[in-house]
Amino acid sequence: MVSRRQSLGLAAAGLAGGLLALRQGRGLILPSAAAAAKPIELLLPGALTQGGWLRGRTTGQALSLDGRPVALADDGMFLIAFDRDARPAALLTARLEAGGTAELPLTVAPRAWQIENVNIARRGGGPTDDFMAIRAPELARIAAARALQTGAQGWRQKFMWPAKGRISGKFGSQRVYRGEPGAYHSGLDIATGASGTPYVAPADGVVILAAERPFTLEGNLLMLDHGMGLNSAFLHSSQLLVKEGDVVRQGQVIARIGMTGRATGPHLHWSMKWGDARLDPLLFTGPMA
Repeated sequence: MVSRRQSLGLAAAGLAGGLLALRQGRGLILPSAAAAAKPIELLLPGALTQGGWLRGRTTGQALSLDGRPVALADDGMFLIAFDRDARPAALLTARLEAGGTAELPLTVAPRAWQIENVNIARRGGGPTDDFMAIRAPELARIAAARALQTGAQGWRQKFMWPAKGRISGKFGSQRVYRGEPGAYHSGLDIATGASGTPYVAPADGVVILAAERPFTLEGNLLMLDHGMGLNSAFLHSSQLLVKEGDVVRQGQVIARIGMTGRATGPHLHWSMKWGDARLDPLLFTGPMA
């Protein structure tokens, strides 16, 4: 007797060992029918790793990643991504039009982060009330910006570097103070040597935040929504050249590099998020040419 749940070994966009488990009510979906249906298809390029991302397509009516809803475009395309500290296993689940579900287990590869062990104690104490009186509204504004859904389509594009220069800070790098981990670096730092260097939109987007005055940490902060929950933040700018609500195109000059906010020298800090997941911009662009 065939079991109610049958696992079918399939290659998913070149991911070795990918398994597609298909269920439809109490009946059995034969391998030939499953292959033709392709309820979940992963597309290259992508990076199935911590801080990485994947694009794909589904014929399902709804999609979730580890039980959390994933936005679907009208053509069935989707984007998913994985936090810097993502667990090694994840599960994509599509709800099928005919009933039942299709599941695609994913193995998220670990990364070897740049860790610096220092023989000094981590600074104690937390933020003061006076600081938080300023900081709390800034954090609320950032959260509200990230919650916006603009319909931008940049998530479909191959991302480009917003500026060229020396990589002065790597995503995910972290200091450990006498065994106590500090916060990891949440973005990628690009140093061009001086303030005023223009930088461009790495992909199409909509401006969801353009600080009228410097934030305490980020300085002149600029944020772009690329659609499907994916957004970019650019910190420490000396000048913003766009305003909230502007639609920008890939390669368009949007601001100038600076050292406003908490920065020790002029550089562009570029960070990316998909929902709550912090991502490595380098995995969207590839190495700097």
